[in-house]
Amino acid sequence: MTTAKTTAQTPQDNKEAIRSRALEMGFDAVGFTAPDLSPRVKEDFAAFLDQGLYGDMGWMAEADKVARRENPASLLEDAKTMIVLGMNYGPQDDSLAGLNDRETGNISIYARSRDYHLVVKKRLKAFARWLCEAHPCEARVYVDTAPLMEKPLAAQTLVGWQGKHTNLVSRDYGSWLFLGEVLTTLDLAPDGAQDDHCGTCRDCLDVCPTQAFPAAYRIDARRCISYLTIEHKGPIAREFRAAMGNRIFGCDDCLAVCPWNKYAQTAHEAALLSRDALTAPKLSALAALDDEAFRNLFAGTPVKRLGRTRFLRNVLIALGNSSDPALVDSAQPHLADPEPLVRGAAVWALLQLLDEGGFADLRARHLPLEPDAEVQKEWAG
Repeated sequence: MTTAKTTAQTPQDNKEAIRSRALEMGFDAVGFTAPDLSPRVKEDFAAFLDQGLYGDMGWMAEADKVARRENPASLLEDAKTMIVLGMNYGPQDDSLAGLNDRETGNISIYARSRDYHLVVKKRLKAFARWLCEAHPCEARVYVDTAPLMEKPLAAQTLVGWQGKHTNLVSRDYGSWLFLGEVLTTLDLAPDGAQDDHCGTCRDCLDVCPTQAFPAAYRIDARRCISYLTIEHKGPIAREFRAAMGNRIFGCDDCLAVCPWNKYAQTAHEAALLSRDALTAPKLSALAALDDEAFRNLFAGTPVKRLGRTRFLRNVLIALGNSSDPALVDSAQPHLADPEPLVRGAAVWALLQLLDEGGFADLRARHLPLEPDAEVQKEWAG
């Protein structure tokens, strides 16, 4: 009589089973690393803070958040492993094509669809539930929802590496991966880091319209169009306005020119495909949005969180960059907007669109009525 042999599951078997399950659940990339960061990453982050390169994002420099960023394991008692998961959001079309049509607004690819935080987090929670049932452990999930340095952690796995533009690059998906993390008490062997495959290429650095990269692998957020159009709360400095072109929410330039995008694939998750209404929307229509219409158009997308005021600031700068006098009628009503930020952007837009005589006439009619100091600066040119 023969007795069947029972083979015990090894940690490596567990790891591969976890990877397979994550892929089955709709993730496109899976990596494993210890929940800590290298001294070099911590040094680079400290230099970023010391130089004030974070601009208005003061929360990045808060002492308690800095401590947690530098020690990811502190987010969960007895944490042993960070599982990094990627979800592909590759665009259907050329992500830079819209920059050539100055009558339309260009919205970053990631913001043309349902808010990825909602999509990825729902999937992460389901994966974490399975993980804790199949391999008894504790786990927490994150999608840009905690003081966690996602890209450096992902770069410690086989998911990808941080390119010279500081974003993650994948050999399989190019620049188009959303990241999520599961921090767990389950002890799994780390992958080891993916090699850096940027080589001598500097396309991402050279394409930046505002020269936001003082060096390879370094970014000055204060000069980045994504930061300026999303995070920055005040008037956008004059030196950056023309360079913004028609970019009204985010910027994909450094992502889109990466040669590794030749391997990119269109997103398979329907919720992450671009909405038609958010692909090349007319600036004249966007400028006419009241608060309710703004909320309805951008419901469920990252743009809604920006709010109408800052969004109109961006739209008006794009109107000014259009070189189309026909769009004067879209900008002029905003001289009476209740928000100074919008009024100031309207002044600048009209200064670009009107000839000297037309602007002088407009200035004479409106300047005496405008008490706001910042808007006065715009009138003064």
